[in-house]
Amino acid sequence: MIGLIFGETDFPKYIYSKIKNKKKYTIIDLTNKNFFKKDKNSHKVSIGQFGKIISILKGNNCKKVLFAGKVNKPNFSKLKLDFKGVYYISKIIKKSKIGDAAILKEIINIFKREGIKIISSTFFTPELNLSRGNYTKYKPDNDDKRNIKNAIKFLNKSKPYSYTQAAVGRNNSVILEKRKGTQDMLRHIKKNKNKSNGVLVKFPKKKQDKRLDLPTIGLNTLKQCNLAGLKGIVLKHKNNIFLDKIKSIKFANKNKMFILVK
Repeated sequence: MIGLIFGETDFPKYIYSKIKNKKKYTIIDLTNKNFFKKDKNSHKVSIGQFGKIISILKGNNCKKVLFAGKVNKPNFSKLKLDFKGVYYISKIIKKSKIGDAAILKEIINIFKREGIKIISSTFFTPELNLSRGNYTKYKPDNDDKRNIKNAIKFLNKSKPYSYTQAAVGRNNSVILEKRKGTQDMLRHIKKNKNKSNGVLVKFPKKKQDKRLDLPTIGLNTLKQCNLAGLKGIVLKHKNNIFLDKIKSIKFANKNKMFILVK
C-alpha cells in the first residue's frame, strides 16, 4: 500500500489518473477544495494534523509515501493542531525561518522518525522528466543565451534553502521568483511592444530534496511566458516535472518559442 499526500496543481491529478486502477493506495487530501473526496480511499486532513496523517498511513499499512502538488505555507498561528502537530510544530516553525526547502526536509525527517519512507514524486510518472535537449523547432539565439546565463547566475547566488526556483533573464537584468511563485512573477512582467525577448529559467532550489517539490511547468506556463513576451523556457536535466508535454511543444512551435533542457 502506497500513501499519496496530495496538494494543489494538476500533478497529483495526473498521478491519480495513472494509478487509480492499478495500485493499492491511500490518499491524504490537502487540497483546499477536497478534490479527491469521491475516492473511498481518500482522507481530507489539515496540514497541522500530523497525528491523524500518521495514524491513517499506519492504519492502512503505508510504509512508503509520495508527496505531489503544492501546499501553501500556512499561517502557523491559525493552524488546527492535533497532539503530534503540537509536538512537531516548533521544529517546523524553526525551519520555516530558514526557507521552504528546510520545511520540506523537516517534514521528511518527521516521517522518517515515524518509520515511513518518502519516495520520489515521479516514481510512477518518469515520463514527466525531460532529459537534456531542445524540444522545439526554435532554439536560443545569442541574446537568449546571455539571458539564460544571467538567470542561472542569479539562481546560483540564491540562499541554500530559499523558496526561489525561477528567474527571468531579460535585457541584461534578472527578475527572481518571490514567495508567491512563478505564476505570480510572470503575471507582473510586461510584454515589450516591438519584439519578444527574455527567458524563463526554472531550476530546483539549492538544498531541495529531489524526491519532492521539483519545478513544474506545463501548457499554462508556456501561455503565461508568451503573454509576458518571453521567448523560451529552460529546465534542468531530469530535475523537472513537465505536464501537457505534447500540447506545450505544439504551442511553443506555433508561437516561435523554445523549450530547452540543460
